[in-house]
Amino acid sequence: MSSFTPSTFKSAPWCFNGHAHTILPSLLFNSPHLNYNTERIPTLDDDFLDIDIVKQKTTDAPVAVIFHGLEGSSRRYYVRRMAQKLYERGMHIVAVNFRSCNGEMNKNRRFYHSGETEDPQTVFRWVTGQFPKSSIFAVGFSLGASVLLNTVYKNGNESYVVAFAAISTPFDLKRGSINLQNGFNRIYDYRFLQSLVYKLKQKRKTYPDLPSFDGKTLYDFDDQVTAPIHGFKDAEDYYWQCSAAFFMEDIQTPGLIIHSRQDPLCPFEYTPVKAIDANPLLSTAFPKKGGHVGFWSLPPDWAEQNVADYFSQFS
Repeated sequence: MSSFTPSTFKSAPWCFNGHAHTILPSLLFNSPHLNYNTERIPTLDDDFLDIDIVKQKTTDAPVAVIFHGLEGSSRRYYVRRMAQKLYERGMHIVAVNFRSCNGEMNKNRRFYHSGETEDPQTVFRWVTGQFPKSSIFAVGFSLGASVLLNTVYKNGNESYVVAFAAISTPFDLKRGSINLQNGFNRIYDYRFLQSLVYKLKQKRKTYPDLPSFDGKTLYDFDDQVTAPIHGFKDAEDYYWQCSAAFFMEDIQTPGLIIHSRQDPLCPFEYTPVKAIDANPLLSTAFPKKGGHVGFWSLPPDWAEQNVADYFSQFS
């Protein structure tokens, strides 16, 4: 395992469980103002990605590429707080919006999914063209962490990324999806599903032959919609091919894995700890408290500070 030692997570006392850490920062944390310059870049299949950029004055500064979670965007508080911290530490920022997540529907039939690798590579290639003398680092949150892990795994030693951080990863996609059907988690499931179904209805106006949806859960949506429009047989096939739990030992890029032992959406028991520990390129931060993506610490910015410190080893 890497020699990086994360700082101790000291939880805000009013965050009494993982749900509080997950929900309260989303409701109460500020989204820092960043002078984003939005650029639209083409994809290989004649679609587009919108990315938000903040540049340093020094052109050869390292670049941090940030990937948001399911139905998030570059405007979410956790993306902007990470962007602000990494910018303060001297990095260019490239915050990615997955297809359909920038407020405008993408052109093609497809959306995005947990095992997406072509779009991240498109962004990384664009970054190398714009910042030819810069090293590339990457941060992924939740679904974005799964996307990032799939991308560095698939590309091996030829990955554009010097080092990465994966935060609150849904390592086992099937178990994670089923977990959303239980208890309080059904609220998260409902909110994700509401957004996805709305987008499907919008896209069906252009592509009326897209699958219809008559289910009640995120698992149903993945089975009826996500899987078939992205080339998978069904939800089981999609989850099997894209779950990062099955390949952590084989990742060849240095990375920091951050995951709360209280994560309510992606329970820590689904984290492949043995496989991660067996990979000498991976470092871990597994605090006893915290939520899914949300970590209300005292002093603040525990996750952001650790990612910045981890990346500084390679700069």
